[in-house]
Amino acid sequence: MTDPDTPDTPRRAHGFDRHMLEALVCPVSHARLEYDAQRQELISRTAGLAYPIREGIPIMLIDQARQIKAD
Repeated sequence: MTDPDTPDTPRRAHGFDRHMLEALVCPVSHARLEYDAQRQELISRTAGLAYPIREGIPIMLIDQARQIKAD
């Protein structure tokens, strides 16, 4: 799907609006988030947490986040 105002620009991937990444930050570290399309998660490397995306909605609750190991 593309943004109607900007042809050929991906707007959603699996129901998640990737433009939301510009506005969302990790609630713990306030750092930038990375989108993992395969796992449908938003990753905060700084906090070591992965926030799930359910039905296109990011769940930004700390108690719902998955702990990730540092790479």
